[in-house]
Amino acid sequence: MAISYMTKAGYDKKMQELANLENIERPAVVQAIVEAREKGDLSENAEYDAARERQSMLEAKIAELKNIIAGARIIDESNINTDVVQLLTKVTIKNVANGAKMTYTIVTETESNLREGKISITTPIAKGLVDHKVGDVVEIQAPAGTMKFEILDISI
Repeated sequence: MAISYMTKAGYDKKMQELANLENIERPAVVQAIVEAREKGDLSENAEYDAARERQSMLEAKIAELKNIIAGARIIDESNINTDVVQLLTKVTIKNVANGAKMTYTIVTETESNLREGKISITTPIAKGLVDHKVGDVVEIQAPAGTMKFEILDISI
């Protein structure tokens, strides 16, 4: 069992996802299998095969979530220091080359979601920003080449 660090909100989201899979998705798949089975010959029943495949994928996802939850360690957000960029801080940066400003929250791998502005601490940008202060200009090696970012703000 791997230990995964996450916020209370991230943990609650995983628990909600698990409950949805077990209480809504699983019964729906079982019902689809029952209905397909009632249609007769299973050897040539594409609906039955598709439902069984869906069930297999669902059970794998449930097992994966249970493993993540079992190894979850909730991070105490009250101990976060905003003097430097670190896990769970929100950082506003400016691309020195083009002036574009971006705000990201540095999170664990299990909680990363770029659409929500949450980047994993294991990404090149997050790794480059960690332990730096407001006003620092950091060079980050990204797949597109070296980029320079100025740290404008650090908050929670």
